[in-house]
Amino acid sequence: MARAYVFPGQGSQAVGMGDALAEAFPAARQVFEEVDDALGQNLSKLMRDGPMEELTLTANTQPALMACSIAAMRVLEKETNADIANAMFVAGHSLGEYSALCAAGAIGLGDTAKLLRIRGEAMQAAVPVGEGAMAALIGVDLEAAQKAIDAAPGDGVCEIANDNAPGQVVISGEKARVEAVCGGAKEFGAKIAKLLPVSAPFHSSLMAPAAERMADALGQAKITAPSTTLIANVTAREAAAPDDIRDLLVKQVTGRVRWNESVGYMVEQGCDTFVEVGAGKVLSGLIRRINRDAATINVGDPGDIEAFAKL
Repeated sequence: MARAYVFPGQGSQAVGMGDALAEAFPAARQVFEEVDDALGQNLSKLMRDGPMEELTLTANTQPALMACSIAAMRVLEKETNADIANAMFVAGHSLGEYSALCAAGAIGLGDTAKLLRIRGEAMQAAVPVGEGAMAALIGVDLEAAQKAIDAAPGDGVCEIANDNAPGQVVISGEKARVEAVCGGAKEFGAKIAKLLPVSAPFHSSLMAPAAERMADALGQAKITAPSTTLIANVTAREAAAPDDIRDLLVKQVTGRVRWNESVGYMVEQGCDTFVEVGAGKVLSGLIRRINRDAATINVGDPGDIEAFAKL
């Protein structure tokens, strides 16, 4: 079994995530306490009790999802003797890349929480609420999505933000232009074109101010080489040197999340099993669409830990 650990991004959050792990395992509680201390906020209470509207604020969602992933990973390591250093790869979707780096020991937990708080605040501040948008185009490939963008009226920014899986492309940019692309996307083969419930146009050039802020924050952060090979979002290839990781994390703010390519590359290198660590099962669904032969395992609650231990 050649294994990769993968870590979810925004959209996987839910009130109550991580609560069962915290009740069952001291290792999980310790993670949540450390993140709370680093942020000076009772984020774990917000994760446990909501309200959802506050949890989905980008500045809260990003460190919360990371905390849930690292809690699950720490429990997995303690209870099953799993060692992430023995994995073939680690990777994460958008903010999940920070979770992957934290899990692989490249960035400390407290520092990761602080970086994601800055990232969330910077991304939200880059574009006033209501001026940007993102949309999912279902049933088209990258070429068709680009044709839909090129054909849409208007001259505002609209770019491909995520290549998630075959037939699932996400676009991002100025709201009017994104809406115009959605309006004409079916002419280029889209079965569905729908706006996403997000507060900013992530992974587009409109995030340039956030990228500048992250360049400053990452320049001061302590980053070491990860214990296993990271596959980076913006290149869909390996990254190991700390300076390269810093550069790629900055580029990731405005760059495309190449998840489809990343999973395809890991499979080409011989990876056959993907362990999704943290909240939800979004990545597992995408991975099965990318490669039907890939095995997927979810680790997010105590029952998942028990199932993993039996493998």
